[in-house]
Amino acid sequence: MSKMKLYTVFVLFVWSFLSQANTLVKADAMLDVNNGKLIKNPLLVIQDGKIAAIENHKKYVVADGDTLIDLSGHTIMPGLMDMHVHLTSDATQHGYRRLTSSLPRVTLTGVKHAEQTLMAGFTTVRNVGAPGFADVALKDAINDGDLVGPRMFVAGRSIGVTGGHCDNNFLPFEYKAKSGGVADGPWEVRAKVRENIKYGATVIKFCATGGVLSKGTKVGVQQYTFDEMSALIEEAHMRGLTVAAHAHGLEGINTAIRAGVDSVEHVSFVDDETIKLAKKMGTYFSMDIYVTEYILGEGEKAGILEESLNKERKVGSIQRENFRKAVKAGVNMVFGSDAGVYPHGDNPKQFSRMVQFGMTPLQAIQAATINSASLLKQNEVLGSLEEGKIADIIAVKGNPLDDISVLESVSFVMKEGRVFKQLN
Repeated sequence: MSKMKLYTVFVLFVWSFLSQANTLVKADAMLDVNNGKLIKNPLLVIQDGKIAAIENHKKYVVADGDTLIDLSGHTIMPGLMDMHVHLTSDATQHGYRRLTSSLPRVTLTGVKHAEQTLMAGFTTVRNVGAPGFADVALKDAINDGDLVGPRMFVAGRSIGVTGGHCDNNFLPFEYKAKSGGVADGPWEVRAKVRENIKYGATVIKFCATGGVLSKGTKVGVQQYTFDEMSALIEEAHMRGLTVAAHAHGLEGINTAIRAGVDSVEHVSFVDDETIKLAKKMGTYFSMDIYVTEYILGEGEKAGILEESLNKERKVGSIQRENFRKAVKAGVNMVFGSDAGVYPHGDNPKQFSRMVQFGMTPLQAIQAATINSASLLKQNEVLGSLEEGKIADIIAVKGNPLDDISVLESVSFVMKEGRVFKQLN
């Protein structure tokens, strides 16, 4: 190729880059979730779904062809992240009612819930358990542009012991009912991790103790030995996946942390020594401290068994007090709502409870942004509004640091540079 042709190619390349139309997002203020500072008059330059630059809109000259999104009167911040959801679960269908829903039906239900979750401002979720890899199908459909929903990290089938919280204990022996994630013994749990990965899981979730909503399990009793947990976690980590452990009881929480789990869910009956251990190990806590209000207030109408209501009466207040202790101790905390037990789209209601029980507004927001991104090992691309990161942006009226409840009314949602919710 001649020098003239090379020069022409170079000029055309530079011209095409410089002339590329941008999407511009303008607002009154932008929350820097890393330090809690409010940046006045921000203008974000969006290219190819990422933040190319952050400018001051008072000084920036909008070029011909650029698309300006004017969010005057609003504060912008990164899209929220919920680390504990069940998009295929319906909050009005608990207990025996869930036996009436087929796999295709719960998958279609997830379509509705995915959109509700995104419209509430959650651009990323970790779906910690779904039957038949329904969450994998939902994730793939969203990624392919067939459906509207958040970015999903999915566990597929939750792994658990025979008769444990992750098993189906509602039917008698003659039905031979068994959840797809049941595995007993170190080699069986390794095989189940491998099978989950084979069919599309991008995180692993297992049950380390009994649970509130499962039939016939004691909420504080450990399920899986240390050897089983270690084998499961080692197998997942070897394949590059993070692991979440459902755990209410102290022994199960402690054992999961010692086995190297990445996050513990619920964390109800934790003690001071185990909190210290979690801080030392860098373990993340995901504590669903709002959901108790729905279970005790609406659960009976939704079909939750009396057995489960009694368990929640014992768990709720203790969990909230231990949330306060964990925050004070400086444990890594992420936002996990357990949406699906209560209605999807109501996820942000938990923020005010996180503040009520010990967090500052900034800490609560960080739990749903930079902390969650770090847990998922996505902090290079998600969790904050910075140059080079994915353009997941929400807008609210007012300052969430002054009034955390403004996050319950998100006005604008952008995911990967695409607008999904416009200002009214």
